[in-house]
Amino acid sequence: MMRGGMDRGGGWRSFVKADEMTAPPQVTWDLVKRVMGYAKPYHLMIASLLFLIIITTGLHLITPLIMRDLIDYTLPNKDMGRLNLLALGLIAIPLISGGLRVIQRHLSARIGEGVTYDLRVTLYDHLQKMSLRFFTHTKTGELMSRLNNDVIGAQRAISQTIIDMVTNIITVVTTLAVMLTMEWRLTILGVMVLPFFVILARRVGAQLRDLTVKQMTYNAQMNAMMNETLNISGGLLVKLFGRRNVEVERFQDRASKVRDSGVSRAVIGAQFFVVVGLISAIGTALIYWVGGRLVVEDVLSTGTVIAFGAYLGQLYAPLQALTNIPVDFATSVVSFERVFEITDLPLEVDEKPDAIVLDTVKGKVEFDNVTFVYDIDEAFLLSEVSRRPAEDDMTLSGAKHEEATLNRNTQAREIALKNISFTMEAGQLVALVGPSGAGKTTTTYLIPRLYDPVEGVVRVDDIDIRDVTLDSLAEQIGMVTQEVYLFHDTIRNNLLYAKLDATQEELEIACKAANIHNFIMDLSHGYDTIVGERG
Repeated sequence: MMRGGMDRGGGWRSFVKADEMTAPPQVTWDLVKRVMGYAKPYHLMIASLLFLIIITTGLHLITPLIMRDLIDYTLPNKDMGRLNLLALGLIAIPLISGGLRVIQRHLSARIGEGVTYDLRVTLYDHLQKMSLRFFTHTKTGELMSRLNNDVIGAQRAISQTIIDMVTNIITVVTTLAVMLTMEWRLTILGVMVLPFFVILARRVGAQLRDLTVKQMTYNAQMNAMMNETLNISGGLLVKLFGRRNVEVERFQDRASKVRDSGVSRAVIGAQFFVVVGLISAIGTALIYWVGGRLVVEDVLSTGTVIAFGAYLGQLYAPLQALTNIPVDFATSVVSFERVFEITDLPLEVDEKPDAIVLDTVKGKVEFDNVTFVYDIDEAFLLSEVSRRPAEDDMTLSGAKHEEATLNRNTQAREIALKNISFTMEAGQLVALVGPSGAGKTTTTYLIPRLYDPVEGVVRVDDIDIRDVTLDSLAEQIGMVTQEVYLFHDTIRNNLLYAKLDATQEELEIACKAANIHNFIMDLSHGYDTIVGERG
């Protein structure tokens, strides 16, 4: 197994699973139970939805019976009163069914969007708890792909796939029951084609499942590249070094993989339904051929055969859908697995259950025999999405790199701090001086617990910072980072990020101290001026 990411020295570390692009998702019972757990908060809506499905299915079963009655009894007997009732019935059934379907769609949308909301919030909340190391080894585009594409794919499992499966099962069972009461011989003849559905679905399902895995991976790689090159820093580098054509070529390559996998899925899916339609046509032809002979021999009525043909259409359509359910569910499971991979990642920097609140701080900071290592612990990183660029992305010309290039080592040392001990007294001004890579920034990152030391203790006012809550620790620390970042928002809201309840007077005092108040007031909207991304 290998993974990938940028190390602290800027070198690319390639750590990619050899089979991650082709391994099919494993649908286990534990995974299914976990997926269904997201449906639990909506059990009342799901129960109501199933009830409406049963009613709608029952209404659809009435139409063929009306047609049989019309052909076998009403028209031969010229019963106008019965004809009027049957005509009203043919109007009332789709009218009532349509109303019920609108309610069904409302419920399914509530369930689906609710699951999407729950997944996104859970995923985003967990990501906010991850250490800085996780973000330095994971491309932002991949995380965006998980929060958007994969969450929506996972949502389909509950809001669409499972509901469709239940609907089709109910339809098949009730339709078969009615068909058996009408003519058991034709029913057996009609379901004889079922094994062909199953065999075909298994063969096509494996292909579609593998294509889905690849397409999701390609999507994540494409999103990662867009995120890196379409922000200010990335766009600046591309323009300064004149690499627009290079980046366009790289993007074309990744986008073409997404396109080709999508086309392959569409073509295989179309072939599947063409063959399924042919199988259905053969079954229908057998029914009409045998049923027609029975009508000629006066064994069955014409209306019964016509009604039977209508029921056969209602039977084959859900059977086709049911044969595709394993494919759809497996596809959704791929999305769930990619979401669960993040939510299952352990927290590298976590609070103790009995963590205390750090209230009043004097300012004493102590490092006691602290050692810190920039290692790559696979337990805290993603594994399913490749961070290795495509081989033809590795050079400007698109030619393949040697395998050794993909696995080149970084020159940066892993041990950033070793056995460091010092004390900064409250009110004391301390400067950390040293060459690049000496560990100055690393030292400052250990104080707010962006990382935890592998050995030793960091204390604030003689309290081990691992014994206090993360929020209270952050409240007591003011920090100006090497790379200042501003949100695409108003100047006021950016300033309030440091203190959410700050008054206008406090904002102005801070800005005057930073010598930017007059500059802000000269802007078109003062403190309410919108600053662009990163300011």
